[in-house]
Amino acid sequence: MLIREVMTVKDQGQIYSVDADAEVAEAVRRMVDHDVGSLVVMHAGTMVGFITERDVIRGMHALGCSLTDVKVSEVMEKEPLVATPEDTVDYARDAMTKSHTSHLLILEGTQLSGVMSFHDVARACLKEANFENALLKRYIKHWPE
Repeated sequence: MLIREVMTVKDQGQIYSVDADAEVAEAVRRMVDHDVGSLVVMHAGTMVGFITERDVIRGMHALGCSLTDVKVSEVMEKEPLVATPEDTVDYARDAMTKSHTSHLLILEGTQLSGVMSFHDVARACLKEANFENALLKRYIKHWPE
C-alpha cells in the first residue's frame, strides 16, 4: 500500500501551521484548538520545521517549564522525517518506528502535501490486514476437495 492511498482516505484538506517566530504558547493553543498533535512550522511562506507535543514537552523541560517568551523555532524539529506519496506504508511505519517519531511530512517535490501520523499508518495496516484475512477466509471456505 502506498502513502498516496492512505492520504486520499485521510481528511487532508487542512494542514495546520504556526510561524517560527510565534511563541510556543501559540503553537500549543493551535494544537488544542484544532485537536492535533503537531504543526508545520513556516517562515515567510516556506516550511522550516515541524513541532509536536513531544517537542513542546522537551522544550519545557530544557527551558524551565515556561511557554512564554520561547519561540517555536527554539523547540521545533529542524529536520523532520519526510516521505513521498509514492513511498510505501511499510516504509513509513519502519522509518517512524526507528526514529521514534509520531508524524511524517509528505512532500511532492518541494511542496508539502500532507502530514501522516502513526495512527494513520496503524489504521492503514489494520485495513490491509483485514482485507487479506477476508480473502484468505473466502479462499479456505471454497477450497477445492
